[in-house]
Amino acid sequence: MKIVIAPDSFKGSVTAKEAAQLMTIGMKRVFPEANYELVPMADGGEGTVQSLVDATHGRFITTTVHDPLGRKIAAKYGLLGDHKTAVIEMAAASGMELMQQEELNPLVTTTYGTGELIKSALNHNVEKILIGIGGSATVDGGAGMAQALGAHLLDKKGKELAWGGGALDKLEQIDITEIDPRINHTQIQIASDVTNPLTGKNGAATVFGPQKGATPTMVNSLDKNLHHYARLITRDLGIDVELSSGAGAAGGLGAGLLAFCHAQLKAGVNLVINTVKLKQRAQDADIVLTGEGKIDFQTQYGKTPFGVAHATKSVAPHAPVIVLAGNIGKGVDALYSTDGIDAIFSTPTGAKPLKQALTDTEHDISQTAEEVGRLIKAFMHP
Repeated sequence: MKIVIAPDSFKGSVTAKEAAQLMTIGMKRVFPEANYELVPMADGGEGTVQSLVDATHGRFITTTVHDPLGRKIAAKYGLLGDHKTAVIEMAAASGMELMQQEELNPLVTTTYGTGELIKSALNHNVEKILIGIGGSATVDGGAGMAQALGAHLLDKKGKELAWGGGALDKLEQIDITEIDPRINHTQIQIASDVTNPLTGKNGAATVFGPQKGATPTMVNSLDKNLHHYARLITRDLGIDVELSSGAGAAGGLGAGLLAFCHAQLKAGVNLVINTVKLKQRAQDADIVLTGEGKIDFQTQYGKTPFGVAHATKSVAPHAPVIVLAGNIGKGVDALYSTDGIDAIFSTPTGAKPLKQALTDTEHDISQTAEEVGRLIKAFMHP
């Protein structure tokens, strides 16, 4: 019997690797002789670096970068087991988690540190860079990232622009003659499910600006600035990114990566599935276990369990896909289909406060996995 165990992290309690190990412990109490394939998963959001490093037996690299306000910090990214692929979470250098609430100000916050992470990865001679772009504190269109890679964003006096989306209205010329040439020989893929354009009512400033600290006045200024920035990208680089799907992701970092790094936008969970070779590893599976902290109707829109179900059903159509979740929300009926999820089990053993549930996570995941195994065994032919 082959059992594939491919969960996401249970946020706030265990990593994807730890969740996979706990599910294995439970299932082994029932099927001790089975062949277990553990594949830590993610959907491109928080925890993606950890999951991909764990799934490929890679390693972490720590380097000094500038945070959204230009302060020097230590940030880490992953070098995967193939030694040819780096995986970066932009939030590690340019995320809201690095700032206090009162510090949030997208007029001055920068993605410069994200560019520094990319440059560090290039120094390790990678052929591919995967970038998760959730959780940003910025609305600078990726301008800071481009500057860190050697692009010059110049004002009318020929001086380098200050950091932050508030300075983009002063942009007069984009010069990429000194951008790191290794960018042209490196495949860069963006893990994101955001399809917003750079500007307009669905753009980076309007939709995402307020959560990054933008007032209505700031939103208006930032949207105009991003429009001006996009116009100069078209004029000086010959690339029109303003209305491109995903250009507005991470405060317009999507646009910057498309324009300066020739990046490709990929659905996060699919990018992870391809990177960890989930389909190949799920060949001939008899049972598939996946899971995450919370599951509800939104899981069908690019979350890990749904992606795992579709990927594994394509190569092992008769293997039941069973989800373990810390919290089962509304509308999960939408997840059941012939090529999707077969059953969902809640892991908490009894009603308990959230704090206690988090404390009990390890016991509860392994216990629930054991009960799933016992149910499967009860229906197996003798």
